[in-house]
Amino acid sequence: MIPEPEINPIKRQSEIQIDDEKIREEFTDFILKEDHPCVMAQTVFSMDKVDFHTYENFGSKDTARKILKDLKKYISKYDFESNDFLTFMAVFKGRKTFTEQQFEDILWEQLDFLHEVDTDAWDSAVSSDPSNKDFSFSLGGKAFYIVGLHPNSSRMARQTPYPTIAFNLHWQFEKLREMGNYEVVRDKIRERDTELQGNINPVLQDFGENSEARQYSGRKVGEEWKCPFLSGKM
Repeated sequence: MIPEPEINPIKRQSEIQIDDEKIREEFTDFILKEDHPCVMAQTVFSMDKVDFHTYENFGSKDTARKILKDLKKYISKYDFESNDFLTFMAVFKGRKTFTEQQFEDILWEQLDFLHEVDTDAWDSAVSSDPSNKDFSFSLGGKAFYIVGLHPNSSRMARQTPYPTIAFNLHWQFEKLREMGNYEVVRDKIRERDTELQGNINPVLQDFGENSEARQYSGRKVGEEWKCPFLSGKM
């Protein structure tokens, strides 16, 4: 029997790093070179204010543990006293092709696993009931607005090179309001999205108008839609 060649762990780690760097470059091109309509996304990428992570298995509990570990580090180093924004992105390197319904299902499965492994209390500033108009997802004790993105999204602005979850702290939106820039930024993004696709995403609404859970996957959902997530930390 011919023995299998040994894999140099240092070389393997180097290959992984090169692969991850190439993936990040693809995302940077998607946001900056393709003139993405979200001006906030352009800002954080141009200023290197993205906490960028790649994971292998989308929709697994093991991946949830890894994301939560990285997300808590992100929260711990976030400067809540400054006006700088830092976005956390989880990119999944395995399967790339999903229908919109499949992506939505696995997105909520991943969020459910994240909730299951998180031991921190739900952020008291938002509701943990996904049917409530004040709902927002909470991890590490902080409220997040979740943005699901994938290559087959019907929304061109969400057609990222790989399936992705962007975690945006709700604190950022409140900070924009405090700075008097929220409406200006919101309207600019919607204007640019309309220029790109001909219309804005019909499920988009401001926080407090309807449950933001309807917006997470990017799929157009009807009034009959029920969120698959049920919080156990109310």
